[in-house]
Amino acid sequence: MLNHLTKDFFGNRQSRAIGVAFLAVGLLFGTWATFIPHVKDTFDLNDADLGLILLSMPMGAVTMNLIGAWLVGKLGMRTTTIFGMAIMALAFLIPLNATSVYLVPIGLYLCGSCISVTNIAMNTGATVIENNFKVNIMSTCHGMFSVGLMVGSMAASFSRGLEVVPGYHMAAMSLLVILFAILIRPTIFKIQDDPDEVSEGPKAKFIIPSGAFLIMIFIGICGNITEGTMVDWTSVFMRDVVDTSPYFVGWGLAGYSLFMALGRLFGDGLIPEVGPNKIMVYGGLLVIVGVVLAIAYPSTWTAILGFSLVGAGVSCNSPILYGSAARLPGVAKGTGLAVMNTFSMLGFMAGPVLIGFVSNASSLSWALSITIMLASIWTFLSVRVKLF
Repeated sequence: MLNHLTKDFFGNRQSRAIGVAFLAVGLLFGTWATFIPHVKDTFDLNDADLGLILLSMPMGAVTMNLIGAWLVGKLGMRTTTIFGMAIMALAFLIPLNATSVYLVPIGLYLCGSCISVTNIAMNTGATVIENNFKVNIMSTCHGMFSVGLMVGSMAASFSRGLEVVPGYHMAAMSLLVILFAILIRPTIFKIQDDPDEVSEGPKAKFIIPSGAFLIMIFIGICGNITEGTMVDWTSVFMRDVVDTSPYFVGWGLAGYSLFMALGRLFGDGLIPEVGPNKIMVYGGLLVIVGVVLAIAYPSTWTAILGFSLVGAGVSCNSPILYGSAARLPGVAKGTGLAVMNTFSMLGFMAGPVLIGFVSNASSLSWALSITIMLASIWTFLSVRVKLF
């Protein structure tokens, strides 16, 4: 099971390079998510106000999704990945350095736009490497995102404890990501386009999802709402509900990210062995148990354990669904990924907005219980569609 990690991923320079792009997105997102309570306090926002501001990110993502697919086709996956990383790093400077509350949604809109474009490009790159080298690295690449999410959240949490200015901390992370882009650029530009895609593959065009693909999208929406909720609200939950020490505010997100990373790093070996459908079913059950534990016993360590179980449960969702979307018969890779990415990013980023409104009307614990229902839905649907 470890062979794909040592040989196919870490033993392949191109795999490692595209993995760094996934790592960079997670690093920036984890840093931002841990400092969300800071933004809430700075501008004296309630949960509904915060949820509304967070809506700016999915708006940016949805706006740029089809444009992102066009950019990948026009400029190429390699150029789009590198420039996407650099511009995304700059965009993330805005929300935490905003002097006015009105600048925060503008910054988040730009962040969502850049994430969307970079996400399509790097997922396309991972698929091309899989086809060129006949390996499975998609789950591991998404695991690198989770590693970045964990490292970013833990570093930001430690920074909060030391009372470092959040804007300065984010500036350091942005510079690091730009450095990553410079370092991996030569290797990324050595990735060769899939010859089958170039010569015989279908051309990219917009498609309306139907049949099995539509069910996959519903599953993706449920999973990504859960992911987005964990990323945006665990730090708030740890501070406001658990009332933990400032040093532990980001540990719920870190535990979630750690177990998501482990699930994804082992996923490329585990998915073919167990089967993608069973993985999705078991994952849904883990999410249900984890959320119930965090809500029913809101102490520091039980909450961290609960969120860790959720991370393990959702870990293989995106790799399975993105891989399936890229292999849709008669559909170009970029198109399948763009359509899946549109709905997935919408769920990932719009879900937290729903949580904010429900939390403001009742409580954050009740709002998080929505993810129990979502996990039940995707568990039910996962036995009714063939994933590949």
